Amino acid sequence: MGTVVSQDEIVRIVREGQSCGKKYAATNGCFDILHVGHVRYLKKTQSLADYCIVMLNSDKSVKQLKGENRPINNEQDRAELLAALRYVDYVVLFEERSPAELLEKIKPDIYTKGADYTMETLPERDIVKKSGIKVEFIEFVEGKSTTNVIKMMNN
Repeated sequence: MGTVVSQDEIVRIVREGQSCGKKYAATNGCFDILHVGHVRYLKKTQSLADYCIVMLNSDKSVKQLKGENRPINNEQDRAELLAALRYVDYVVLFEERSPAELLEKIKPDIYTKGADYTMETLPERDIVKKSGIKVEFIEFVEGKSTTNVIKMMNN
């Protein structure tokens, strides 16, 4: 079972682990309504390293990205659900629209994003290049998204 940690804690954890040769993979997202696409994505992220970190958009950040009706689940609930998944070791919240600032602090070995991004379109491109973070793009599960779940619920 994973742990919800502060930004300062995750930086300390990663530095200590990396000094002992441990590898960390990080990803980010809203993870508003968990579905099989999320689980498979997180499983793949975790398979790339010794530990998996989820940088979770805060409620404020989700509203900025997805609109006033989101998130459906609040940040504490989303963090607890993610931490309960066997593929997630650490969950850390961030307030900004992008995790770039937090990613630069953490400096994981690997950063995963959905395959709808490329290195050219990756918002965190400059940070990963500057910090030497390896980027892995993970394919989505066709038709599985929080937006689709919400649409189905509203029909």
